[in-house]
Amino acid sequence: MAGWLSPAQLLGYAAFALGLACFLQTDDRRFKLFMAAECAAYIGHFALLGQPTAVASTAVSLGRSIASLKWRTPAVGLFFIALSLALGAWLFQGWLSLLPIAASCIGTTALFFLHGLRMRALMLVGTLLWLVNNLLVGSIGGTLLEACLAVANLRTIAQLWRAEARAAA
Repeated sequence: MAGWLSPAQLLGYAAFALGLACFLQTDDRRFKLFMAAECAAYIGHFALLGQPTAVASTAVSLGRSIASLKWRTPAVGLFFIALSLALGAWLFQGWLSLLPIAASCIGTTALFFLHGLRMRALMLVGTLLWLVNNLLVGSIGGTLLEACLAVANLRTIAQLWRAEARAAA
């Protein structure tokens, strides 16, 4: 694990701050721009940690965030899933490589093909995969961010669940 104040960890802390700022945005365009900035910081972070599949998955997420500013069609979603799988196959280094690739594919599926409670639930699965990956590779900022996002998403899932239950009653 890199030291607490190493360049790798500092980039992870920057990604953490940008990720929190991202989820505080109410404007979709600003949300996606902050997410792109978070991904850019993570690319450097994971590169310095020596995690090529995490770099590739995050680069795909960066492209996905930028593309989603203009397009949100199934074809674009399928393109990013195929890209994630191709990069994952090319960069595969063992079972740990599967976590960021799976998380990227799951996130893309959630964002391009689902909405509401189902989208949030699938995003939670992707978040948990990133959380495990970040714990295993020693990403301090990444671990903190994914833990915070998991808690926030669980809260939102509970709210959506209750709202659906009230609407059905």
